[in-house]
This record gives sequence, C-alpha cells and structure tokens, in this order.
Amino acid sequence: MATPAKKFINNPNDVVTEFIEGLVETYPGLQYLDGLPEVKVVLRADVSAADYDKVAVISGGGSGHEPAQAGYVGEGMLTAAICGDVFASPPVDSILAGIRAVTGPMGCLLVVTNYTGDRLNFGLAAELAKTEGFKVETVIVGDDCALPPPRGIAGRRGLAGTILVHKVAGAAAAAGLSLEEVAAEAKHASEMVGTMGVALTVCSLPGQATSDRLGPEKMELGLGVHGEPGAAVVDIQPVDVVVSHVLQQILSPETNYVPITRGNSVVLMVNGLGGTPLMELMIAAGKAVPKLQLEFGLAVDRVYTGSFMSSLDMAGFSISIMKADQSILERLDAPTKAPSWPVGTDGNRPPSKIPVPLPPFQQNKNEESLGRPQELSQQGRILEAAIEAAATVVISLKDSLNEWDGKVGDGDCGSTMCRGATAILEDMRNYYPLNDAAETVNEIGSSIRRVMGGTSGIIYSLLCKAAYAELKANVQSEVTSKNWSDALKSSISAVSKYGGARAGYRTMLDALIPASRVLEEKLSIGEDLVSAFVLSGEAATAGAESTIQMQAQAGRSSYVSAEILASIPDPGAMAAAAWYSAAARAVKEQSQGLGIVIR
Repeated sequence: MATPAKKFINNPNDVVTEFIEGLVETYPGLQYLDGLPEVKVVLRADVSAADYDKVAVISGGGSGHEPAQAGYVGEGMLTAAICGDVFASPPVDSILAGIRAVTGPMGCLLVVTNYTGDRLNFGLAAELAKTEGFKVETVIVGDDCALPPPRGIAGRRGLAGTILVHKVAGAAAAAGLSLEEVAAEAKHASEMVGTMGVALTVCSLPGQATSDRLGPEKMELGLGVHGEPGAAVVDIQPVDVVVSHVLQQILSPETNYVPITRGNSVVLMVNGLGGTPLMELMIAAGKAVPKLQLEFGLAVDRVYTGSFMSSLDMAGFSISIMKADQSILERLDAPTKAPSWPVGTDGNRPPSKIPVPLPPFQQNKNEESLGRPQELSQQGRILEAAIEAAATVVISLKDSLNEWDGKVGDGDCGSTMCRGATAILEDMRNYYPLNDAAETVNEIGSSIRRVMGGTSGIIYSLLCKAAYAELKANVQSEVTSKNWSDALKSSISAVSKYGGARAGYRTMLDALIPASRVLEEKLSIGEDLVSAFVLSGEAATAGAESTIQMQAQAGRSSYVSAEILASIPDPGAMAAAAWYSAAARAVKEQSQGLGIVIR
C-alpha cells in the first residue's frame, strides 16, 4: 500500500477550513462566513451587502491553488472567494451564501474557471440568486492553450490567466462601473489571455499517495492545475527550450488561441505551481521577455512572476500572455488591497541594465580636486614613499608567499597580494589625493577591493575602511602620530569583529596586533612617530615569525595538521609584517631626507 505524502497538516478533511482560519488571522482586512461547515467563503471585512454601492466581484473553485482565489480578496479585486474542498468545486449553497453576503443593489459578477463542476455549481447558484432578487452576471474563463481546439462541450480549462481577469474586473468595479460594464471588461480580458503549463512532478493531495506517472527524467507539457495529464510527456529539457515551446504554443497563428500579432503590447505572467523555487521562475521570466520581444515582435508592458495559481506542491510553472491595450493596463495598475496581488509591479520600467558603478576616484579621474595633486606636501611625499615601499616589497614576495600558502592553504596568497599591490602602485601614480591622508587610505581600499578576491581582499578592504573612518572623524588638519595609532587599532578591531580572529589564531593579526601595541606604547612615552613606527615594524616581523609555533584557529590553515604548520610561518602574517616594516623604513628615510620630525 502506498504511503501518503508528507504534509504539515492535521486531519486531511480540515485543511481548507484551517487554511482559511490562518488566512484571516494573517490579513485583518479579510473575514470568513461561520456557522455551517460546508460554507467556506472568504470576504472583504469592509463590505456588507446592505450598504455596498459597487458591483461585487466573486470567484472561487476548488482549494489547493493558493493563493487563488482567496488571496485575491480585497478592495480593487475580488469581493469574495468561495473555497471548495481540495480540487473540488464549491457547493451551490456555499456560493449562494457568498453572493448574499456581499452583493448590494449594483449586483455581482461571477468569474468562473472553465471546469464542468464550477460551471454547473456557479450557474445554479446564479439562477437561485436571481430568484431572490439579486442582479448576477457570469464570465467563464478558459485560457488553456495546451490542448487542441475542443471538439465537444468541455472547452479550454481555466488556468492562471484567470487572475488577470480578476484584477481587470475588480478594478472596473472599484471605479464604479455598472454590472454590465464590469462584465463586459472581464469578458474582453478573458478573450485576450492564453496560458500553458509544464511540470516536472505531479502534485500530492493531503492524505493521499503521490502519483508516479512521471519518471525521474521526464516532464509533462500542458497539464492542468489539478494534476490531470497534459498534452505530452517528454524528456526534461533546458528552460530555454521549454519557454520557447510554451510561447510558440500560445502564440501560434495556426491554433489562434489568442488574438495577438506582431506589434501588439502584452502582459506576461510566469506562475509557479507550488513546488518551483522563485529562482527558477525568475529564470523563466528572464528568458521569456527577450523571446517575446525579438522572436515574436511584441512589446512586453508588464511582467508578473510568482505563484498566483498553484497546484499544491507541483514542481512546474505556467506562462500566461495577455494582449494589453491601454484600458487593460490601467486596470492592472489600479490600486488594490488584495494581499496576493504583486503591488510592486507597474508601468514604470526603467532600463533593465545599467553599468556597474565605479569607485569615486575612477569616476572622477579628470577632476583635479579628487585626483593626484600637482604638488605634494611634505606629508604627501612621505605617504607616497611609504605606499610605494610597502607595495614593492609585497610584489617581491609573491613566490615565497605562494610557496608557504601552498603548504597551509590554497597556494595563491602571493598572487592575490601581488594583484592588490600592483593596482595600488598604478592608481597612486594617477589618482590618489596624497596630500589628504584619510582619502588616500580610502582609495587604497578601493584599489584592493577592485582586484583582490577571496578572504584577503575583503580583510584588507576592512582594514582600510576602518582606518579611513577613524582618520576622517578625528583629523583636524595634519595627521598626528596618535591619529595613525588610533587608525591602526580601529583597523585591527574591525577585522577581528567581522573575521573572528584574535591574537594567537595564526593570522595577519599576529603581526599587526604586536605592531599596534608597540606603536601606542612608544608614542605614550614621547617617542616621535618615525622611531615608534620603525620599532613597531620590528614587532610586526617578530609576531609574524612566531606564528610558526601557533595552531591555526581561523582560515584554511585550521584544517591543516600541526606537523605541517610547525614548518612554516603564516603567509598572511608574513605579508602584513613585510609591508608594514617596509613602510616604516620608508617613512624614516623620507622624513630624514626632508629634515623633519613627525610627532
């Protein structure tokens, strides 16, 4: 005996009632009729038949297609939704109760999907309501384009295109149109839309076993939203091929399902059937739009992507295409409070692609105020020398760093650092505002972020950004020794905060933390910046070399055995010590050459 599909439910017989209870708790603008268990009607909380002065728009059908139809109840869309049991048409008494609850003197429009049960039950309810004095009109929606033109009376099935008809009818009713006018607009919309569905799996009903009619390598074309067999079972195809087939089927002039020809404007709806990730739906939408534009010569004015009419947990999607004149577009764009309508979609469609923004110094290369100064100040000359020395030594260490990293990591530390250092040298000669230390540090971070990948790139970007923030906030005119010390401490703090490393974790911080401590200590006892900087550079080198004795607790090295780690120092720490020490020596040489003492 087959095992029922796994579901988060209680009694399978109660799923519709419990769904409605959850729905109205989630959306306070909705209510449901209570008192008879067979009556499952969701309605607008702000509408009462006694004083409602607009046309009521009512739809419904079997449950299991959520958010259809109850999710579209709200001002500007449906006035009430009648919920049948799963995949079963709602009973006549339930439909009649919904009509009585929301229909005022203007009457009501029933929007019915083209299934025999729905047509019969809604039809009888409409006739009974008329005998009670209600004005009722009915529009049948059959937008299925998967099956050949009907030979009998069944006709085309009602699919996700029905939701677009709901929106048009609801907006027309909200605008105060008469029943005859609302019905005419809904009927026109229903004749302008075509839909076709595809699926990788069938759905599983609550309390029942799932059908296995589709094998693992098969997909179904043109199946219905109740899991009924479709037009064909074929091998799984790439989504490009599937989308092309569906569009061709809907728009084929031979079948003439919809009156859409080249040059028309259309609306596209990509609808998930319940078990399809949004990622896959968006991929389908992204492929459908250019195909409609380039292959079929259509203007795509609106795109709606998501689950609008599902089939429980079916892995599949449908595509609906509606011919859109200005009147239809206005109805689709009209405001609504229906919770499941995609309110973020409207006619404001800026270009879908724009260039990647460049860092400020690249955007403004020709603006002298933001580029390299024509004449460097003393601070600018010292900063230039320090940056050049630091970058040059990193480039020279490329092979050694790669060799070390090949034993404890992925072998690219030297190459990654070299890319960053090379970009820094190139950008400094052209763009860095060297007379402004804070902005220069910021631009170093931009250079690094642009070319250095992986963990190293983001860590050095954090270093620079934190130092920049510290300098920008606290520098009054010239950068002081304390400013530089505080900037280094802020950088270390940022890397530790976001990366998680601490002293002794065998990372670059094991070079920078000792350097920061010595720099702060020497400055606190009156040492000038140059002397303190050189001594802190020596501390950085000692700290980096001590990592050979540490067990890694961060990065890829943490997966390497202690025996291997004990043979080499951490390459990241050695790189940091090298550029830091080189910068310190360059500052010393440059300041001596200029005959100045930096405090």
